[in-house]
Amino acid sequence: MEGGERREKRVLSLFSGCGGMDLGMEGGFLAHRGSVNEAMCPDFIEEEGEGGFVRLRPSGFRLVFANDILKEARVAWTRYFAKRGYSPGMYREESIVDLVKRHKAGERVFPEEVDVVTGGFPCQDFSVAGKRNGFNSHKDHRGRVIREEVASEETRGKLYMWMKEVIEITKPKVFVAENVKGLVNLSNVKEVIQRDFSHADGDGYIVLEPRVLHAADYGVPQSRERVIFIGIRRSALNGAAREALSRETVPDEYNPYPAPTHAFHEKGKGLAAVQTVGRVFAGLEEPERSADPSQMYYSRARYMGPHCQGQTEVDMDGIGPTIRAEHHGNIEYRRLSEEHGGTLRGELERGLRERRLTPRECALIQTFPPDYEFVIPKEGSGRQFVLSPSAAYKIIGNAVPPLLAYHLGRRIESLWDLYFGGNERIAGRGA
Repeated sequence: MEGGERREKRVLSLFSGCGGMDLGMEGGFLAHRGSVNEAMCPDFIEEEGEGGFVRLRPSGFRLVFANDILKEARVAWTRYFAKRGYSPGMYREESIVDLVKRHKAGERVFPEEVDVVTGGFPCQDFSVAGKRNGFNSHKDHRGRVIREEVASEETRGKLYMWMKEVIEITKPKVFVAENVKGLVNLSNVKEVIQRDFSHADGDGYIVLEPRVLHAADYGVPQSRERVIFIGIRRSALNGAAREALSRETVPDEYNPYPAPTHAFHEKGKGLAAVQTVGRVFAGLEEPERSADPSQMYYSRARYMGPHCQGQTEVDMDGIGPTIRAEHHGNIEYRRLSEEHGGTLRGELERGLRERRLTPRECALIQTFPPDYEFVIPKEGSGRQFVLSPSAAYKIIGNAVPPLLAYHLGRRIESLWDLYFGGNERIAGRGA
């Protein structure tokens, strides 16, 4: 970083799941070399790894709080993040609604001096794959089914308002909120959420026009689109940045959304080749030969025919399908038999059998590092699990791809001085 040693920027994470956004904000994890465009991002790689992987450079962000109601997500998060020096107590399993209420009642729940708040508020109610209830969610803030005709502020579809409450309590310089692309197609939901976020702490935040980012544009081998909301605290900005960010069209040098690095939607311009499923799977042992529980144990749901969801074979020479949380066992196939339309003749001729994607393969498609444990067997108990394959699929499918989050975090970090430095900063300085 410029200017010598600086205080690490403190990140408060909400709706954390198994930590895709958290891992991406911090960096310092393994990613496949083909997922990094070294020409455009020469400072992304810290060191070489093994098997085609590299270790990404740590950012200047550091987690101080994480939260989610899913017990399975907490099990996975605490197991992995313990390797990064975090105690299990940092991850709070209570509902965000209950945490906010307790904080307002006088209990010190949320830490002080927070620089960034992140949160992928629950997305199933806005998802094309879900029931698309939107604001009229059928579940409450603890995930329980509700019967009311009208949604309240405590239903799952309105939990972004409780993220707004946390923003008002902690007053970060920046917040990043994430949801599924389907949200932008639901009436005026995107505009309502953008407006509500901008009114946090009065009119305390400039909320940029939300942008849909496609993960494959950033080296993620997956068809996954997410809408990102970024808010920046008005009072923390210097004059030049406040003026630039308030324009109808924000100048490129002030734009916090990262530029694509891989040629999925665009071609040329120094973009790297699209990252493929086959590249990230290279060298991966078949389940029966693997010692990795996340590769050994997987869905045995039978083939239901091409008319059902999740009955297709992944394209090894292209990107993978969207990894879904609500798959009910019907996760896509790594390999179909010839009878069911399989195309991987060479593999079939070698005697490799029809099977669905393993949790490890889903995690690699999501760009989670290969050392993240998703399936955790109970010691000496056969097929009993601390974290089961079914739970693993769910939390992987709910997650933000860490590499996509890394692009967001590194872009925001690169603009920090331009936004919040003294007014003597040159207004036209780039990232």
